[in-house]
Parts: sequence; structure tokens; C-alpha cells
Amino acid sequence: MDIDVVTLADRPELEPLLSRFDGAWPEFMRWDPVGPVYYAVVEECYPEFVQIALDPAVPDRAVAAAYSVPVAWGDDPLPPGGWERMIQRSAINRMLGTPTTMVSALEICVQPDRRGRGLSSVMLAAMRANAQRLGYSTLVAPVRPSAKHERPDEPMSEYARRVRPDGLPEDPWLRTHVRAGGVIEAVAPRSMMVPGTLEEWRRWTGLAFDTSGPVHVPGALAPVHCDVDQDHAVYVEANVWVRHTIA
Repeated sequence: MDIDVVTLADRPELEPLLSRFDGAWPEFMRWDPVGPVYYAVVEECYPEFVQIALDPAVPDRAVAAAYSVPVAWGDDPLPPGGWERMIQRSAINRMLGTPTTMVSALEICVQPDRRGRGLSSVMLAAMRANAQRLGYSTLVAPVRPSAKHERPDEPMSEYARRVRPDGLPEDPWLRTHVRAGGVIEAVAPRSMMVPGTLEEWRRWTGLAFDTSGPVHVPGALAPVHCDVDQDHAVYVEANVWVRHTIA
């Protein structure tokens, strides 16, 4: 696979390519209220933690991207807040000038038409190498299992324990992390939360959202909780903590 992976710090002119991943994620995931704390300032504050994969045959298009963030974290267990907590902690560390101790992955995104070709493994390896290059010995990842949407009603704590006969995780993305040297450590039961009015959820999903109770949304890892009387619905996504020791 002839792919070049560069950081945004090295190639800042590539920043416009990061917004050209149409269809890579379900629309509702773009509305997590914590995400902008990182993504809105990533070019100015975290360019060395953003990696862009380029196919030399198509240099004006990013085929994949990887985002991570430095955090100060001690010996405490990794947080139930997962993805959101890492963004919050990194922002606080930056404001206070606190020395960071490890890197947390936030996202690896592959163009829909380039999936199934091993690019996610390439980007995970690049993220590990980049963290090591920047002087860190630990990379943690609040992993969003890639096949969990097929079992939205199964608790993540049960899903994460599913293994194949060879002992590797049944989920493809968890399996990629373990093969790369990662160790499954815990579940982050409230890694990402997306609240919205019923009208917002209708716009994001095209679904009716007219009955209180759980709503199954395509691409969601768990049902969305709908409350018609209160005119809101909330999605709470669990992720799986994986720890990579890279030194």
C-alpha cells in the first residue's frame, strides 16, 4: 500500500482536506457538544497530534486521518467519561500548563470508499509511532467497536468480552488494536453523549421520534433515549478502553 502519513504540523496546508470525509460518520455524531473543544482548535493547538494519510496517486484528497490528544493522567483508572473526558482533560491541562504524561486517541477515520484495505491498521501504527516520536510511552484509546451497531441492545461490557476461537476479540476494530499490541482495560460507559431536541434528532436521522422510549438509530451503538413530553432525546455511547505501551 503506497500511502504517505504526515502530521498537520508538518503540512498545515492540508488542513482543508480534513473536512472532506462525507459519509464517514452518522450525522448525529457530529453534534456531540464536547467535540468542538478539540476539533475547533485542532489546527492551532494540536497540529502535531493530527495525522493525514495521502495516496500519491490522488494528492488532493486525504484517504484517512487520525486524531489524538496529549493528557496528564496518573495511576488512576481510565475514566468512565472516555472520549469526552480526554478532550476536557487535555483542554484543562493546556490552560494550566500542566505537563502531559500520555496520549489518548480520539478518532481514526477512513474514507468510505477506501475501507477494507487495511488503512485503519496503518493509521493506528502511525498514531503509535507518532506518540513515541513525541516522547510518550503510553497511548490509550476509547475504542468505538466497529460492529457494535449490529448489536445495539447488548451491553458494551458483554460485547467487549466476545472473542473468536483464537482468543482475539470478535469485533474487527478491537481485534486490530489487540493485534497491534493493545490491551483491553475497561469499558467507558458514558464515553460520548449527544443530547438534542426531538426536531434535531428528526433532522439528524430522518426518524419520527414521536414515541417515548428507546429508539434504534442506524449507526448508533446503543438505543437513543427519547422523551416526548420533555421534547428531548439523548444518546449515550459506551466505548472500550484499550491501552498501548509503546516504549
